[in-house]
Amino acid sequence: MEKAVEEPKLLLELGKPAPDFEANTTQGPIKLSDFRGKWVILFSHPADFTPVCTTEFVAFAKIWPELQKRNTQLIGLSIDSLFSHIAWLRNIEEKQGIKIPFPVIEDLTMKVAKLFGMVHKASSETSAVRTVFYIDPEGVLRAMLYYPLSSGRNMDEILRLLDSLQTVDKAKIATPANWRPGDMVIVPTPRTQEAAEKRLKEGYECVDWYLCKKKL
Repeated sequence: MEKAVEEPKLLLELGKPAPDFEANTTQGPIKLSDFRGKWVILFSHPADFTPVCTTEFVAFAKIWPELQKRNTQLIGLSIDSLFSHIAWLRNIEEKQGIKIPFPVIEDLTMKVAKLFGMVHKASSETSAVRTVFYIDPEGVLRAMLYYPLSSGRNMDEILRLLDSLQTVDKAKIATPANWRPGDMVIVPTPRTQEAAEKRLKEGYECVDWYLCKKKL
């Protein structure tokens, strides 16, 4: 008998509601939907008491004040027990003087990790890869980042992408490659021939009718 072909699993889609969940964390039980009205950055790490993950947690703790300024809740996760999380966070504070201010989800059953597609079997069947999910105040998934087990994340990019998403929502524009706050932004592309003909006369910095920038 031929072996049944496993159906491909649907990936989470940008622009759709992020799956809700309830979980125990180092700061008590949480529900994702409890954070409506705030941005949420949900990230996973492979394991507690590992070197790359430790450097990342220290780095995430250092940008915590900037996330607070941006009305953003940070939530960590790994497939470890609550007791392991607590011991590790205490170790980070003891050895490096850094207190971890955000909750870390206990996910021994992999319920949340599988819900968000954090476990990639080609990398590991028992650890989550390094993922980052941006969820807006309406609970909509806006961006996803994936990193291998061996590469730590860049906190400048974590903040830069958040700034881009928030600026896009506020100003109804787009941001170009390598954009940072204060740089010029891209105005919406004209959608009619008449608008395209007007665009070059509207005072923007234009390469051509379809690519024009402005200062906010």
